[in-house]
Amino acid sequence: MIIYFLIILPLILLYLLQKTRKPSKSLLPPGPPQLPLIGNLHQLATAGNLHVHLWQLSKKYGPIFHMKLGSLPLLVISSPKLAKEVMKTQDLAFCSRPKLLVPQRLSYNCLDVVFSPYSDHWREVRKITTTHLFSPTKIQSFHHLRQDEISRVVAKISSFASAREVFNFSELARAVSSNLICRIAFGKRYDEDGEEMRRFYALLHEVQTLMATFFVSDYFPGLKWVDKVAGLVSRLDSTCEKLDCFYRELIDEHLDRNRKEVAVEEDVLDVLLRLKEEKSCSIELTWDHIKALLMNIFIAATESTAVSMVWVMTALMKEPQIMHKVQSEIRSSTGRKGKVEEDDLPKLHYLKAVIYETMRLYPPAPLLVPRESMERCSLDGFEVPPKTVVYINAWAIARDPEYWENPDEFVPERFLNSNLDVKGQDFEIIPFGSGRRICPGISMGLVDLSLIIGNLLKSFDWELPPGMLAEDVDTDSSPGIGVHKKIPLLLLAKKYVG
Repeated sequence: MIIYFLIILPLILLYLLQKTRKPSKSLLPPGPPQLPLIGNLHQLATAGNLHVHLWQLSKKYGPIFHMKLGSLPLLVISSPKLAKEVMKTQDLAFCSRPKLLVPQRLSYNCLDVVFSPYSDHWREVRKITTTHLFSPTKIQSFHHLRQDEISRVVAKISSFASAREVFNFSELARAVSSNLICRIAFGKRYDEDGEEMRRFYALLHEVQTLMATFFVSDYFPGLKWVDKVAGLVSRLDSTCEKLDCFYRELIDEHLDRNRKEVAVEEDVLDVLLRLKEEKSCSIELTWDHIKALLMNIFIAATESTAVSMVWVMTALMKEPQIMHKVQSEIRSSTGRKGKVEEDDLPKLHYLKAVIYETMRLYPPAPLLVPRESMERCSLDGFEVPPKTVVYINAWAIARDPEYWENPDEFVPERFLNSNLDVKGQDFEIIPFGSGRRICPGISMGLVDLSLIIGNLLKSFDWELPPGMLAEDVDTDSSPGIGVHKKIPLLLLAKKYVG
């Protein structure tokens, strides 16, 4: 990426030196020094983990600071107080999305709920997701799918336990998350070692790579040709064609009359097809609307559950006493019952605290999804122009020492006897965002994660590979949109007999 940036830098300079620039009269927040024309793009292009880099800058320039990414003004928010101002007090002014090339193409020109700019159209699509796709009744209807996938993963781990075999927990988390989401969204389960699952993973990996790729035209619209010359546009075109084919196959399978006759429960795609056929929405659902919404589930839901599973187990392996405490709660609360079920979850207060504390330290999307201001407004005494991109650094906010005691330590007890929640009302911890743009799948994600982790902790005692100590477990993450553990988590499981 750095080499690519260095190659195009002279082209950018040659193009923009011909343009005149009017000095800004806005009272902007402070920020790091900018290079002529490109602003701070060089800093973002060379940053490893962007959320950490921006957190370090916030220590120097404050909880609100300004950067310039080519032609795009950027604000970075790193405090709960200002996050509340952006996502609640002035939510309407900051609730749009910037139009970036990759999200725009993946979402069929922003017909989805995640990347669509704020508009009447977005409000109607949001209504569809909350009313029909992720309502409490709909989430409950997937109960048997969750239990079946959990039974399968427990059986798989049991085989590793019987053989005393070290296994890759990161791979297992990805597999169980992918199959659960595929069954909920598409009514389809893939063989973990089969060609279809490899295709699924390949598509997911390519989308993640493109989302983290630097496209010149996002920051210099007049230089779209540079992306074409670099081969990025053709790569994006190819990926979008593959995704469209993937969605079309799923739709065709669901339209097959034989499948309709044997289907027991509506999956998400069934619901969307029914709404389209009945024309019961205030907007006319097209095939592109349906495919755009499938994309949201395909990317966001699959990733967040798998990432959170790995970080929960990583945190617990580093703190054996916390592992034993949460296992004791689960096993005593569920008794001789063979599994943790959804009606057990309200009793498992320490399990909830462990999951919340994990999401505090390791939010699955540390910068959330970028917002964009829709009008000129004031924030913390500074003037914010319209069309300003806003990064909310949820990772930094959840480590703010003014709000969290010993913020770098894993202490689930901080959520016991506390009203703090991760559902968007407490701005000290916002892994799912807040306000109008809060993740619509938050309730389903928490249920899925809690049940999977609860059952794994009930069914097995967990150990590190021979010769490895708790302090040897690393917490390094890979650069990218989501915070993946850089080195896969390898574990040993021993079947618990209670």
